[in-house]
Amino acid sequence: MIPAEWLVHAQSTLAEWVERTPVTFDPQLQVYLKWENRQWTGSFKLRGAFNKIASLLPWERERGLVTASAGNHGMGVAYAAREMGANAVIYASEHAVAKKVQSMRDLGAEVRLVPGGYTEAEAAGLAFSHESAFTWVSPYNDGRVIAGQATIGLEMVEQIQPFDVRSVVVPVGGGGLISGVALALRSKGVKARIIGVQSEATAVMHAVFNGQPQESVVETPSLADGLSGLIEEGSMTVPLVQQLVDDIILVSETSIENAIVYAWEKYGEVIEGSAAVVLAAVLTGKIAALPAVLVISGGNIQPELHQNLIARGKGQFGRAGSLP
Repeated sequence: MIPAEWLVHAQSTLAEWVERTPVTFDPQLQVYLKWENRQWTGSFKLRGAFNKIASLLPWERERGLVTASAGNHGMGVAYAAREMGANAVIYASEHAVAKKVQSMRDLGAEVRLVPGGYTEAEAAGLAFSHESAFTWVSPYNDGRVIAGQATIGLEMVEQIQPFDVRSVVVPVGGGGLISGVALALRSKGVKARIIGVQSEATAVMHAVFNGQPQESVVETPSLADGLSGLIEEGSMTVPLVQQLVDDIILVSETSIENAIVYAWEKYGEVIEGSAAVVLAAVLTGKIAALPAVLVISGGNIQPELHQNLIARGKGQFGRAGSLP
């Protein structure tokens, strides 16, 4: 188990480097929304990446950093590396969202695209880290990364007073975010249900949570690209999720698309598919224990895709206005 002191230390470390993202309440849906799409890099991933890199010894940073990412974690690593004067190499799928790839490069990282999906990118990144002197910065399988993500849970407890919620709903990929949030809430004595959400198209952690081998899952293309890929063998997130999480549910691609449109039309917020899964779960009636807190994990969606989705669903949820 990750020590509670690590969570407190992470909150102190990140205080001057990350945005304390806002929480709003939707009385119609009976949900609080924690807007991590408002983070400096457009995603919660900055928290874990920065906390991990800040915890390294100077010589570990000086020899260079390497990671694999669908984009958001890579941006966090690139941002932290730039601020701390380190070099970063990021392995990503050749199918990664173009906006995310460009953002990683704009932040000063070297991005190496590999054939296949996230699973292949992670394998290539790990291989490079073993062959070189570069320090591996896992997107999820690391206690300091998880402690960084836990600061979201610590913040929401401070922001929602009294914390009278029945569920906390979190997107799930490799499990770092939901593990951190759950650890933070349990450290504060919160007894709300912790519910993870994945797309039906990328249901690896759902399978593992239910006792099935991850290799049995056949992934298909998804709007929730950041939640895709196999989980590193022996990842510490698997026992954490099994111990701390109450359920993991699946949502359809159509419901994710509708949730992206809903977020824009109702709140004026641009969110990506990986973040929209939690809102999709509420809109489709899959979250029974309300009120709930939804972690809206990021907003780094390709602009053209977002515009197309909004155009197709324009007006169905009743908000007037043009696209940002």
